[in-house]
Formats: sequence, structure tokens, C-alpha cells
Amino acid sequence: MVDPDSMHFEPRWIRWARELQALAQTGLHFASTDYDKERYQRISDIAAQIFGQHSQIEGPLIQTIFAAQSGYATPKVDVRAAIFREDRILLVQERSDGLWTLPGGWADVNDSPSEAVEKEVLQESGFKSRASRLLALFDRTRHPHDPPFPFHIYKLFFLCEIEGGSPTTSVETSAVEFFPLESLPPLSLSRVTAEQIHFCFEAASNPNQPTVFD
Repeated sequence: MVDPDSMHFEPRWIRWARELQALAQTGLHFASTDYDKERYQRISDIAAQIFGQHSQIEGPLIQTIFAAQSGYATPKVDVRAAIFREDRILLVQERSDGLWTLPGGWADVNDSPSEAVEKEVLQESGFKSRASRLLALFDRTRHPHDPPFPFHIYKLFFLCEIEGGSPTTSVETSAVEFFPLESLPPLSLSRVTAEQIHFCFEAASNPNQPTVFD
């Protein structure tokens, strides 16, 4: 039998705290008495304290992030675009950390997955694109991203084709460039890993490869 812990890159405490928060959030959504709400809020506070104790994020900030979430707890969705020009892949430099990533970000409400990734590409790189193939749907916890997030995240990687526009920076990005696989710049590991970019190169070169998941 495969040990589930061996499939994750995060410490076990992160997944415990994340699950506690999800249970608390869902419990607060369905709670019908003040007594139940108080108990579930206490569970959320404990989850925030765990994150604050073991991460670089202050406990009160974690509690504020948790408090902004409501309803039944489900994974968040991050979309990323793999765009190629000859043998180079499009990367954008994040203003927040000065590191590089595939263009992308959180999927917005009312956007389909393809609309979300095409919008992110335009906003972050200046290129108008068309999503042509879903390459992968990854569970962030099963890939070596750093730092860990207090929420569960699914990452969707799309192969996209440029249909217009020109390289243009934004409030979020400070540079837009194409890079060969053998000369990748320092990556923003919170957003993308070298292994995932290698995967995108391989998947893009094989049009018959099925979508990869987990």
C-alpha cells in the first residue's frame, strides 16, 4: 500500500491545519446555534495559531485571511499558461518577489478555465492568446512549491497559442521574455517549479499526450 504522506511535499502539520480550517469554515456555514458557531470558530483560531507558529506569516494575518472565507470549503484554482515561440517558453517576472513564472493566477468567478488563463496572459504579458489544450491538473501539495499555502490549491496548466499583442509589463509583472529550457531564470517557486516547466516542454512536443493529473 502506498503511504499517502509520501505523495506530498508539505509537512504533515500543514495538511492537518489546512483540514482543520476547512472543517471549521464548512461547520460555520452550516452551524445553526451560537454554541456550534463558537466551537467552529475556535477550531479556525487553532488552525491559524498552528500556521502562525510554524510559518513566516503572523497568526493575526492568518486569522484575517481565514475570516474572509465563507461557505463550503473547496480547493482554490490557479491557472498557468505554457506559451512557446520556437524552442522557448514565455515567462513573466513578478514584481512581488523579482522571480519568474508562467503567466497566470487565480481563476475569477464567472470565467471558464480557458477564459481565466487567456485573461491572465493578456494582463501579465500583453499577449492575446488562445488556450488550445489542458496539459495538466496538479495538486499543489504534491509538488515542491514554497512556501506552503493555508488553502488547498489545484493548478491547471494550459497550452496556449499567441494570437496578437506584444510583450507588455503590468502592475504585477516587471519583465516579459521567452527562455530556452536549458537557461531558465530564477523561478518563483510559489507559482511554478522547474519540473513543471520541463513537463510543459515535453507535453507541448507530444500532441497526443493525455492530460496529466495529481
